[in-house]
This record gives sequence, structure tokens and C-alpha cells, in this order.
Amino acid sequence: MKVSYDAKTDTLTVILKSDAQVAESDEDKPGVILDYDAAGNLVSLEILDASKRVTEARKIEFQTTE
Repeated sequence: MKVSYDAKTDTLTVILKSDAQVAESDEDKPGVILDYDAAGNLVSLEILDASKRVTEARKIEFQTTE
């Protein structure tokens, strides 16, 4: 998984499957774009105007549970 924030475009991108080809994109809600592969699996998501939609868009916390 890869998470990036582009301050110039104010876009937060989360890539779930880096090796997958995007076959379809869908704007689920205004400013939230979901990308799917040919099998319909979610491969990435983009949040436009991220600084207005996400608390601390430049800060990422990662947690796993076992």
C-alpha cells in the first residue's frame, strides 16, 4: 500500500494494489474517486481538496492488528 499527498493539487491518494491496472473509475461522492481493476476490486482512491476533507492530510498513521 502506498499513500501520498500532493500539496500542489491538494490530492490525497491511497494505492492499495500497485501492480493492478485501473479499468474503471467512479466518483463515489463529490471529490472522492474510487479506481477498480477489471475484476471489480478496489485498487486505489483519491480525495480531491484533501486539506478540506481530511484532518491533517500531511500526517499518516499506520496500524496493524494481529
